[in-house]
Amino acid sequence: MLLKLGSAVLTAMLAVGAAGAAEQYPTKPIRMIVPLPPGTASDFLARVIGEQLAGAYKQQMVVDNRPGAGGLIGSSLLTKATADGYTFAMIAPPHVVGPMLRKDPPYHPLKDVSAVTEVAMIANVLMVSPRVPAKSVRELVALAKSKPGQMNYASVGVGTIAHIGAAIFNHATGIDAVHVPFKVLGDVFAETVAGNVHYFIFTVPSTLPMIKDGRLRALAVTTAKRSIALPDVPTMAEAGFPGARSDGWFGIVAPAGAPRKILAQVSRDVARLLRDPKLVKRFALQGAEPAVDSTPEKFTKRMQAEYTGFQKLIKEVGLKPM
Repeated sequence: MLLKLGSAVLTAMLAVGAAGAAEQYPTKPIRMIVPLPPGTASDFLARVIGEQLAGAYKQQMVVDNRPGAGGLIGSSLLTKATADGYTFAMIAPPHVVGPMLRKDPPYHPLKDVSAVTEVAMIANVLMVSPRVPAKSVRELVALAKSKPGQMNYASVGVGTIAHIGAAIFNHATGIDAVHVPFKVLGDVFAETVAGNVHYFIFTVPSTLPMIKDGRLRALAVTTAKRSIALPDVPTMAEAGFPGARSDGWFGIVAPAGAPRKILAQVSRDVARLLRDPKLVKRFALQGAEPAVDSTPEKFTKRMQAEYTGFQKLIKEVGLKPM
């Protein structure tokens, strides 16, 4: 009897110990994939959040930049990773829209990931070189319409924020321009400053230094309200083109099937970080507005809505899979 009782107690203790070990997350370094190069908004957010989580978890957060194919390479890598709660990705709209523009998509933007949390909203900004004789959106539209098909816009790949944002802008304003995709963000900046690229839409954090020092001229932000980092730059609606709006949201996802308990914990921990006044200020300096009380469920619904919206948009704008 005593032997049986002792065995039962030991079994219970082992079960409690195993449960406790399972709750001690994380027990090893965590990887955060960024499907875009260093210097982009996704990279900025991943590094700031990663730095804060590393301090809270007492574990290393490895930011792994995997740019290429408009973000498809990094997102594909995430979907193929082990779903153990130790690999995440900082994604943006290209994660959703990119596969829609491929005849043979490498992943499904909803089915192949588990949503964790939305992190921030960041405005996209329409810019031109000072060499382009347009100091407002209306002037740029008039200039483009005066020579249809002769002006161009840049992107860092098909399906990226720059590509989709410009496609929305062109459709809303009725202008005909040539898409010039680049592989390297630095080349886009160089060619735009030189005047070889006529206009470019990209996130505020990546472009702010060049706007501040006058190498690029900001004409409008594409979000519903002005950017806190560029308060003097009007919105597209204020500039007279409300249909040219495109939102820049960013969030964290894991491979499909990742443990829900871990996803919920990371979501709660990120939400706490986003309420820290110091982090809020750091975000604000780059034009980023923290997401408020996001959860895996809320971010899942957001991504589903974006998926439906982009399906409709692609048909309206006339973009074709390649």
